[in-house]
Amino acid sequence: MPSSRRSGSTPAATQLTLSNQTPETCDAQVLVVLLAQGDAGAGAATVLSPGEDTLAEELADAVAALGLTGSADEVTAIPAPAVVAADVIVLSGVGAAQGELDPEAVRRATGAALRGAPVRERVAILAPDDAPATIGAVTEGALLGAYRFRRYKAAEAPQTLVVLTTKARTKAVKEACERATLVASGVNEVRDLVNTAPADLTPADVAEQARRELKGTKVKVEVLDLPALREGGYGGIVGVGQGSANEPRLVTLTWSPPRAKAHVALVGKGITFDSGGLSLKPPTGMVTMKSDMAGAATVLETIRVVAELGIPVKVTGFLALAENMPSGSAQRPGDVLTMRGGKTVEVLNTDAEGRLVMADALVDAAALEPDAIVDIATLTGAQLVALGPRVTGVMGTPAVRDAVVTASDAVGEQAWPMPLPEDLRSGLDSPIADLANIGDRFGGMLTAGLFLKEFVGDVPWAHLDIAGPSFNEGAPWGYTPKGGSGAALRTLVELVSSYAR
Repeated sequence: MPSSRRSGSTPAATQLTLSNQTPETCDAQVLVVLLAQGDAGAGAATVLSPGEDTLAEELADAVAALGLTGSADEVTAIPAPAVVAADVIVLSGVGAAQGELDPEAVRRATGAALRGAPVRERVAILAPDDAPATIGAVTEGALLGAYRFRRYKAAEAPQTLVVLTTKARTKAVKEACERATLVASGVNEVRDLVNTAPADLTPADVAEQARRELKGTKVKVEVLDLPALREGGYGGIVGVGQGSANEPRLVTLTWSPPRAKAHVALVGKGITFDSGGLSLKPPTGMVTMKSDMAGAATVLETIRVVAELGIPVKVTGFLALAENMPSGSAQRPGDVLTMRGGKTVEVLNTDAEGRLVMADALVDAAALEPDAIVDIATLTGAQLVALGPRVTGVMGTPAVRDAVVTASDAVGEQAWPMPLPEDLRSGLDSPIADLANIGDRFGGMLTAGLFLKEFVGDVPWAHLDIAGPSFNEGAPWGYTPKGGSGAALRTLVELVSSYAR
């Protein structure tokens, strides 16, 4: 797996390898074994251990005695039988399994096992079958489930993960493992960025992080500082950032491989901390606002992963970075901003700031005339009201919107297509400017999408609202920890890959 990019980050130090060893010979302290739910009325779960009949027999009595069903998210640790080298076996359910295993069920079960397993340095996972898709799902789930954010805690010894499969040396399995490892590293890097304290991750810090991560790659990095933003007429980014001592930035990332089959532009919201500005949030509403840069973090890591995978699609990424703070220099409700491209916006609520920084970057993206623009943002609380904390809302040009949802389904993430009703557009009318930055109370997620639509011109486009999915405030589940989740990175990598196909 790629080496750690930040000190104190345990997940990036996790190493995963493939091995054709057996549970009897593998030198691991913990062994993960997956269970499938039995047919209705069939009793105990089935142990998924291809070619390991002895192990299945050894575990059958324990599974039956404990009443394990193999249902999703059922994780149980038991003392290992003498037949295996490990001290502990962690049994994790994939749910119903008829025919081929669902990769997302495998990913989730493996992640839940790693997240709930006793912390040990050496963990082996017995692949439930040898299909490349299954090995990829096991790899991804294991690395995502093993994630721990340790920047502000005492260092731990790096963890070594081993996936046991008889096909460990075959090309297809190796390639599936490599891709899954790179994608998981991207998700975990997003989690690290989102979980970092806002004092340690200002707009300038994110820009420097992009330079550091992409140094030595073929991704071009350009950074506009405050004077350049003012000169370029980026009124949204400048306006949002002017209340903070930490100046805004606009970072442009370009992956341009030879013979690229398409060009996709990605735009990410990067509010490194959102106090609401002068339209101040309540104290409890600020607690998780270090996560308001999740969109920009996702775009950064998506482009890194795409470049490392060598996907033959040109990708231009824009990280619109600012800190939204109240001060004597902050923008006021009633101010009018002149955006990149010349449109004017009346600011009625300074807490509707994400759409302002996104609009400037969308104008630059549209000027490139790519095949598609996809923007991603923790944009509205209305997304949570409409779709809950796990489902991304997707709006935009129907073809691109539906392609995003298809990509999301393919990688096991949750997204739902949403409309952009024209009757809501009138709520953005302003008597003194081209439009206002907020509309009517109802349909807030859709109104925000309509606002962004004003800045993409005729370019095919989709908008992802990840306000809920980007940060898990509840209990951990599957391979998703509490805190930064890295949601939608896998969707974007798959979407870019689809343009190559």
